[in-house]
Amino acid sequence: MNEIIEKENIIIEDMIYEVRGVQVMLDSDIAKLYRIETKRINEAVKNNPDKFPERFSWFLTNEETKELRSKNSTLEIKGQGKYSKYAPRVFTEQGLYMLATILKSKVATEVSIAIMDTFVKMRHYINFNKVFLPNRFLLLEEKVDNNAKRINELFDKFDYKDIVKNYLFFEGELYDAYSVLLDILSKANKEIIIIDNYADKELLNLLKKINKKIILVSKNIDETLKKKYESQYDNITFINNSSFHDRFIILDRNELYSCGASFKDLGKKCFTINKFDDKEYLTRLLKIMNL
Repeated sequence: MNEIIEKENIIIEDMIYEVRGVQVMLDSDIAKLYRIETKRINEAVKNNPDKFPERFSWFLTNEETKELRSKNSTLEIKGQGKYSKYAPRVFTEQGLYMLATILKSKVATEVSIAIMDTFVKMRHYINFNKVFLPNRFLLLEEKVDNNAKRINELFDKFDYKDIVKNYLFFEGELYDAYSVLLDILSKANKEIIIIDNYADKELLNLLKKINKKIILVSKNIDETLKKKYESQYDNITFINNSSFHDRFIILDRNELYSCGASFKDLGKKCFTINKFDDKEYLTRLLKIMNL
């Protein structure tokens, strides 16, 4: 995490607001995190209009600004007084990503990663309550609207990685899907078994960075690709097996996940990742692979 965030005890969740039904951040808050002037943020947008369609970033109307202030009594917009003629600009998660590609610096990169992680954490927590605890969602939604700090209090009590066992992703949520995949793989202590009939170069590029024993089970591994990989890396054992249709991940032969999409296509269409607690399923899968 960036030094300024830790030193000033900044909570990024408190800087995320809901406007027009989506989560956004103010240009002044982003500038504070990036340690630059707010006008630099707006100059970046002005100089790269093609990267910032209105669904990524826009100026708040007077009504939206008043509503935002009324819902967040402690809200301060740096450099833009209460009666300023300059409306604040807001950025969605996609807009922040575009901004990070323009404002290239070590600080911007570190802060952008922290912001993206926060967006993902908040969305997964809210989706968990919406899908798996529907009776509690209205209460949670009210808390998000009225006081963002209450969300942070909930995060202090629960770790979404521990309570969420099922993930539902919609088309276009590529970052979220790969973020969860990396979270799952990072839980392994010694060994990861991946079953995917459509394993390709993209998956291998991801796995080459993991310093753990990996067993990759597939029926369609390109032999040339396999030989070239093995000539440079030794962390993967390839097993040819045509017994599987779905994709699976097994961690330390103790945790089992299924995935509704090939790992190379995560986020391209709506799909789920599910965790199985029944060890019988895990035992039977290992038996099929003679492991």
